Amino acid sequence: MSRHSKIDWNPGAYARFRGLRMRPALDLLRAIDEIPPGPVIDLGCGAGAVGQVLSERFRGHRLIGVDNSPAMLGEAGRSGFYSWLTQADIAGWAPDDMARPGLIYSNAALHWLDAHEDLMPRLAGFLAPGGVLAVQMPGQFDAPSHALMREVAAALFPDRFEGGTWHPPVAAPEDYARLLAPFGPVDAWETTYLQRLAPVRGAHPVRRFTESTAMRPILDVLTAAETELFIATYENELAAAYPQEDDASVFFPFRRVFFVLERG
Repeated sequence: MSRHSKIDWNPGAYARFRGLRMRPALDLLRAIDEIPPGPVIDLGCGAGAVGQVLSERFRGHRLIGVDNSPAMLGEAGRSGFYSWLTQADIAGWAPDDMARPGLIYSNAALHWLDAHEDLMPRLAGFLAPGGVLAVQMPGQFDAPSHALMREVAAALFPDRFEGGTWHPPVAAPEDYARLLAPFGPVDAWETTYLQRLAPVRGAHPVRRFTESTAMRPILDVLTAAETELFIATYENELAAAYPQEDDASVFFPFRRVFFVLERG
């Protein structure tokens, strides 16, 4: 999914928290009403976690998965729920046939891309009349889990990571509502999920949650020794920000941003 990583995604690592990651995907799906004829695009489909529910909900529509990770697409293909899978950078993706999509659905993928002020209207412009653009993205970037990650990286490796000039990649729900209002009615909202992460031997649970996603751009540029130092320092900070309960589990609030556009 990410165009910022040189290393392919690890489907097994990502799937460790499949249940927690599926809940917002299903909440987004429940916010979609009817869609017009046309293919359903799972944009940034990853390993195809939502392939089954999309194929069952929108029977009679071709389900097309788009992702840039060969490993993830391999897993999605084995699921058997997709009519077609396309390996492509989702930042530059466009429909490759004459049928306009009835739905472009993107769960936890578009936060990896820049220039949302251009990206979201461009995606909306691909839709068939009455088509739907449904998007969910993490909005966790100012929370300790992500802020500490950036701060530790900048403190330990200032030659590779900037401190103080970073801007969150995901805007507020109202910003997307304003941006897409010219295309039709927009329902935009945010939800903070209180996730209870199970104990993990030899690791802080929040670090294990973030290492397969948000930590990837950092780990990509570190040596093995630097990775060990980074993780030890980051975990020390996490222990104070997210103290463990008596059973060694951790309460981990996680904010997500949603919007659903129905093209007029």
